[in-house]
Amino acid sequence: MIPIAELPGWAAFLVALLVLAGAALTLTGATGLLRLRTFYERVHAPTLGTTLGATLILAGSMLCFTVLQSRPVVHEVLILLFVSLTTPVTLMLLVRAALSRDIQEGRVSPPQPDKDRSP
Repeated sequence: MIPIAELPGWAAFLVALLVLAGAALTLTGATGLLRLRTFYERVHAPTLGTTLGATLILAGSMLCFTVLQSRPVVHEVLILLFVSLTTPVTLMLLVRAALSRDIQEGRVSPPQPDKDRSP
């Protein structure tokens, strides 16, 4: 039978705090998705909630397994990197597609360049 290591109290407290804070931020983003009215408002809240929530949850996971295994565990950094890169890019692509559709259907006018800006 494999011996089970116990997490020290200070580490368990920090892990619980990080995971709960990450879950709360993710829940806030999901709530924003449900409560906001337009598509353009809705895509913003889950993007922030997912990125910040995942960061805190992964930090808690890294702390937990680093303490349990007595060595740095950084596998979660790859997950964080992929989430941090793909979530904002997905947001931009979804908003551009929706804006293009809305312009073609005549619901909004195309954005006009600023006259104060010089090329």
